[in-house]
Amino acid sequence: MKNRMENDQPGLLVARRIRELRKARGFSLRGLADISGLNVNTLSLIENGRTSPSVSTLAQLSDALKVPLSTFFSSGDTKKAVVFTPANEVSETGIGNNQMLNLARDLTGNSLQPFLVTLSPGMGSGKRLVVHTGHEFVYCLQGSLRYQIEDVEYLLSEGDSLAFEAHRAHCWENQSIGITRILLVICPDDSREDVSSRHMSINNSHKEKTMKIAIITEDGKTISQHFGRAPFYLVLTIEEGKVVNRELREKLGHVHFASEAHEGDHHGAGHGMDAGSHNRHASMAEAISDCEALLCGGMGMGAYESVRRLNIQPFVTDLRDVDAAVQAYMDGTLVDHTELLH
Repeated sequence: MKNRMENDQPGLLVARRIRELRKARGFSLRGLADISGLNVNTLSLIENGRTSPSVSTLAQLSDALKVPLSTFFSSGDTKKAVVFTPANEVSETGIGNNQMLNLARDLTGNSLQPFLVTLSPGMGSGKRLVVHTGHEFVYCLQGSLRYQIEDVEYLLSEGDSLAFEAHRAHCWENQSIGITRILLVICPDDSREDVSSRHMSINNSHKEKTMKIAIITEDGKTISQHFGRAPFYLVLTIEEGKVVNRELREKLGHVHFASEAHEGDHHGAGHGMDAGSHNRHASMAEAISDCEALLCGGMGMGAYESVRRLNIQPFVTDLRDVDAAVQAYMDGTLVDHTELLH
């Protein structure tokens, strides 16, 4: 009866999943509001099914709870090898004027992520270019959409489609005056990679708040390409878009854990994802627990996910100059090159 009611009433499944995820992580409403940047009253209304979250709101919650956007559309039941989604269930699972509906809810694995996306004018992935592994496919069902892939722009109208290698930096936006609906299919090479949350604008302005960001470095001027080996964090305090303080902090590295046993093959898919590795990564990141972002030139998938679980957003960048990378982060143009994760 419960599942039937959630299918009949738009947004109740999403509301229930948000509440379950919040409680599972031990957050109060106030606590989740603080880390997500959302109003506590808004969160209460969403969880009680009295208002529907926008896609950008779900992106903020996805980032705060460290889960893919698709998690909000999952029933939490056992994963399935085959997923059949009746048309009436898709059309009735709404989340307001902007929708991102998972068409493969509860599918085993994460290598195929199909979404039906409805965008209001001006909505899209945000200004920051997105990069990830695998491929991406988009089919315009209604309206029009501007897709930018590297330096080339594509205007999609009804019936147009686009397929490309997703390691090419891209973003998209509904620039029309009406509703746009698209079929978006994301196929990352690594099933552990969370791609969906980076395809929706969070609409946070880094220039309007005080924050600290950390940079992996060996000399305080350039960004190191190896998270585990670098000896320092450069921690910058930023107020209203300006760096007001620089602090070099010592960092634990692989050498400090040389005597500990490592689980898994160093080159295997599961390397760095076990509990022991997470504890080591958490120890490395303890010195920057007051930071909201970490800029690095290279790291393993396990370290990347561990840092995210600590409520610190990692960015793998190909920029080497600290100041240039920080400015790009502030401008919202820093590309997270997750295809460089190993």
